[in-house]
Amino acid sequence: MKQHWKKIALGLAAVVLLGIGGFYAYVLWIKDDAPPALTSEDLDDALTTTTPSSDATAPLSSDPPSTDGTTTDPAGVDGVWIAVQDGSTVGYRIQEVLAGVDKEAAGRTDQVTGSITIAGTQVTGGDFTVDMTSITSDESRRDGQFRGRIMSVDQFPTATFVLTAPIEFGTIPADGESITATATGDLTLRGVTRNVTFEVEAQLEGDRIGVLGNIPITFDDYEIPEPSNAIATVQDDGLLEFIIVFERP
Repeated sequence: MKQHWKKIALGLAAVVLLGIGGFYAYVLWIKDDAPPALTSEDLDDALTTTTPSSDATAPLSSDPPSTDGTTTDPAGVDGVWIAVQDGSTVGYRIQEVLAGVDKEAAGRTDQVTGSITIAGTQVTGGDFTVDMTSITSDESRRDGQFRGRIMSVDQFPTATFVLTAPIEFGTIPADGESITATATGDLTLRGVTRNVTFEVEAQLEGDRIGVLGNIPITFDDYEIPEPSNAIATVQDDGLLEFIIVFERP
């Protein structure tokens, strides 16, 4: 009888060890699929691999470039530009510890709408709205937590940003050139609005303008519930990262 119970105990121990080993293999290998942070290369790819939705093929300005490579006619980019999904990416990036293993988690969507208004070397107005219900990561259980108790997307289905001060770029970039500036506006997450200031990189490519940036987010500032649970420990802050591609309407 003792031998019988010993065999049962050994069998149960083997099952537990296999389960633990399998879980850690899952943590260490399978769940390391978060996409890398968005960079200038991604901005360039978003502009050069997308197809303009409009039929317009004329250049932004009929005037030739100046000898230093910049556009000479500010009216060439003046007006309203509309955000398009093709090439756009908006999402979050956070650091988490999963069963003692450091991981980076990221969720993304292309479901973004909005516009910017340009006058000369300034962006005088702008906004974008993100469909929070469409954000997904590499892990469905994380997505369930994100949509449920963390971001409550049934109650707060969108996040918005509205520019509250002009963005001054100082110059109109030549085609394919990137320039950086500082943006300030009201960011609303989970129904809470905070004024934020962050750096953006903009690039003009033919009939498209792309804007790259990220906004540091502290969860308490937006009354976002503690994301950590029994399995994953999440830092109390993260990034909202984005590339938004704009075209003329």
